[in-house]
Amino acid sequence: MSSSLSVHLLDVAATRALVGSRYDQLLEVIRDNFGDDLARDDDYFRDQIEQGAPTAYDALRAVVHGGPFSENEDHAFQYGYAYKRLCSLTGSFLDNGCFTPHRGDWLSVVDGGLKALGITAVSVEDFSLGSLPAPLPYTYIPGCGEWTPEQIARALEQFEATKRATDESGQAPPLEPDVVDAVMQCLGWMRHAAEQPGFGVIGFCF
Repeated sequence: MSSSLSVHLLDVAATRALVGSRYDQLLEVIRDNFGDDLARDDDYFRDQIEQGAPTAYDALRAVVHGGPFSENEDHAFQYGYAYKRLCSLTGSFLDNGCFTPHRGDWLSVVDGGLKALGITAVSVEDFSLGSLPAPLPYTYIPGCGEWTPEQIARALEQFEATKRATDESGQAPPLEPDVVDAVMQCLGWMRHAAEQPGFGVIGFCF
């Protein structure tokens, strides 16, 4: 079974602030302009909705209003996908070609590549192991994590330090080509974020 990683460039603090914002105008825009997407998701999760899970719009409204949330843990996934929808509609989608689809422990393998280049401030596996902003209930799928502007700045500093050391020694860390490609894609995400003050990356694994 394969997994996907969806990553978005956005103002991390502003995006988190949408949770509980009661921003009804945003809800209206989404309902009016993306009704087909909401209906498509409802059709995909029809069985779960028939068993009491919220619809895509109801879950989105609960996220924006900070509740109420279903007490059934099996319904929590809808709030995760609702938050993902907010990120995809308010942020910019980043190229995920090295991560979608992926299998097994690929995210941890890429983290190993990052660490080999001295980058420890960020982790792609955090996108699968993190949690949604409070007060959203915990859900295993989709996993959610974020790289803050501060983490990204530190990670880029770490990479530049390793690059200088490599240039001086003439010896680069031995990495498989596909891992190098994935690490370079991660660095691309970070460089895009660094160009815009306050921007970071929020990712979802599902």
